Amino acid sequence: MELRHLRYFTAVVECKGYREASRRLHIAQPSISQAVSDLEDELGLKLFSRTGRNARLRPEGEIFYADAVRILQLSETAILTAKRAAQGKVGRLSIGFIGSATLSFLPDLIRRYKLEYPNVKLALHDLYPVELDQACDRGEIDIAITRPLSLERENRQSRVLLRDPLVAVLPRSRKLKSKKIRLADLANERFILFHRKGAPAVFDTIVGACRSHGFSPRVENEPNSMQTILSLVEAEEGVAIVPASISNLRSKGVQFVRLVPDLYLDLIAVWPLGEPSVVLRTFLDFLSANADAIRAKAELALSSIARMKT
Repeated sequence: MELRHLRYFTAVVECKGYREASRRLHIAQPSISQAVSDLEDELGLKLFSRTGRNARLRPEGEIFYADAVRILQLSETAILTAKRAAQGKVGRLSIGFIGSATLSFLPDLIRRYKLEYPNVKLALHDLYPVELDQACDRGEIDIAITRPLSLERENRQSRVLLRDPLVAVLPRSRKLKSKKIRLADLANERFILFHRKGAPAVFDTIVGACRSHGFSPRVENEPNSMQTILSLVEAEEGVAIVPASISNLRSKGVQFVRLVPDLYLDLIAVWPLGEPSVVLRTFLDFLSANADAIRAKAELALSSIARMKT
């Protein structure tokens, strides 16, 4: 039995005869008659009671017709789904990300992606950079938006999404003469840094920058949350250096201050080496198409730091 047999059969039913079915399908009437006859032979029963030019369904034909319609509808759905899958419009995508680093752009990015690809099911995971790396290794996520690790991985592909400036975080009570501060001026401060185990690139970049400016930072606390870092600075437990994107978290008791000289920490997209799935390739294309918007939202956060009163 072929789908062709079902199409011819349902056309005869809906057109109430072979002649009209022939006109609708643009198929010679004898071909339709033969196909229905072959279908009946395969089923071992008669579907129609033929009276003159009319073809009236028998009771068993009515039951078979209902199922034949459903089968044809399912076949059309399967074809459409396969075409959408080939275009990356159907499937599943697991995205890992650093919540505090992506707050400026990710919510809007995901919202617009879902509008464009409503049939792609998203799984979103907010993790530390090291956890994102491990999740990539285990195949638990398809792509990560993260910080670079201390060592490059040969089994990964990556793309820089934006260069995130590093800024100082000081208590709001600290009075400054300028909207910028030299890194060397923080030499005698107590430092609060995001714990190295969770984000080695962040920790190492900051410590390395301090050492290149003549001092080793006195690290008093290593919280596992950027929000906790802001809370501890607000409590005047020390100062911090964080990516500018963290300013989106906000805290009334702290001020974000640009550093001199400028220091940057990249935010990257990372995915496994090799040919990506169709859905992942579509998402990568979507990231490329929105690259300017991602950078613009990050720059907006930086410009708000420049406008802050000290």
